[in-house]
Amino acid sequence: MLRPMKTAFKSGLVAALWLGLCASAQAMGPFQVYEEALRNDPTFLGAMKERDAGLESRIIGRAGLLPKLSYSYNKGRNNSQATYLNDRGNSHEDRNYNSYGSTFMVQQPLIDYEAYANYRKGVAQALFADETFRSKSQELLVRVLTHYTQALFAQDQIDIARAKKKAYEQQFRQNEHLFRQGEGTRTDILEAESRYELATAEEIQAIDEQDAALRELGALTGNASVSIEQLQPLAADFNSLPLEPANFSTWHAMALANNPELASQREALEVARYEVERNRAGHMPKLNAYASVRKMESDSGNTYNQRYDTNTIGIEVSLALYAGGGVSASVRQAGSNLARVEYELEGKTRETLIELRRQFNACLSGVNKLRAYQKALISAQALVVSTRQSILGGERVNLDALNAEQQLYTTRRDLARTRYDYLLAWTRLHFYAGTLGEQDLARVDEAFVRPFY
Repeated sequence: MLRPMKTAFKSGLVAALWLGLCASAQAMGPFQVYEEALRNDPTFLGAMKERDAGLESRIIGRAGLLPKLSYSYNKGRNNSQATYLNDRGNSHEDRNYNSYGSTFMVQQPLIDYEAYANYRKGVAQALFADETFRSKSQELLVRVLTHYTQALFAQDQIDIARAKKKAYEQQFRQNEHLFRQGEGTRTDILEAESRYELATAEEIQAIDEQDAALRELGALTGNASVSIEQLQPLAADFNSLPLEPANFSTWHAMALANNPELASQREALEVARYEVERNRAGHMPKLNAYASVRKMESDSGNTYNQRYDTNTIGIEVSLALYAGGGVSASVRQAGSNLARVEYELEGKTRETLIELRRQFNACLSGVNKLRAYQKALISAQALVVSTRQSILGGERVNLDALNAEQQLYTTRRDLARTRYDYLLAWTRLHFYAGTLGEQDLARVDEAFVRPFY
């Protein structure tokens, strides 16, 4: 009987260790979620293809400045009738013959301002696509951390709501017991019951918010079954992250120089500027050099039974004299679009700097708020203990205990929210400065701890 028990114990131990290793392996920090999102997020994958398509604009624009090679060949069967006029009257000759033509031509633009403007526009479009992709990459970091912390904060709210329900339920039973003995009031019972139901409503709301956040993470990672147990919680001793540099003027300069959205908007301005130049080129002459090799045989009635081998080299000049006013209208239209993009750049710059300042202030004030809430939590815990002791001494009533517990739970919730808000502010500050990268997310990831099983 002893051997089966030992075997069962070993099997159970192995199974427990296996489950623990699997659960530990499934636990994900923000950095791991980000790595999964890089492979599975449709928005990011679409941005990659958008970038790849945009980079081709440089090559497309450059093509207008390079030589163009072309070759054409034709061969046909001709049935024709030739009529000759003479003093004796008209005579006719039926001609049934084969004809063919072969032409190889090379052309090189020498002066073509429209092609040059197209090339510069293509360069700007490629840079625009690259900067837009850089913005989408950094935005993915922010989205991952946002939904990650939303899920964790919802779990904190769930835990707080359940702790409140447990405390209020105990208070309700105590008040009911005292009421039956004639030492309590009906008001105390109703107060505890009311707060219990409010805590229940808060729990339901937090569960819904957590479900939404987890579904957002699932959409990012391509895993629809993400659970809160798979997320690493924020370390209990987390305080803050270093803010380098510490002065706003440096962050201001960094944002103007590095913010990808501003950079892409500046490239959009270049695109609009060269679109104006491209349309203006409709009034300008074009000069092309060309060379061709042609071989023709009986290609027309005049060359019947004749073969020509022709080599040609020369230049070609073309100038549009009048196009119905379309060129001037296109220039005006492109000019209006250029002015619009200039205003959009100015508006985006102001918006970015406002957000940069907001996140910088949130980082500075967040440290002080964290310190204040931590002290407030200690005081709230002490208040609950002292209030309960005062009730036993007859100095306080049950309502005071409920208020003290409510203050404790509110402080816990506010402290949790402040910690997550600080992390998001620190991350968004780097995002608006245009310097947010994987190394920053790795520093944030260190604030989260891998659970032990």
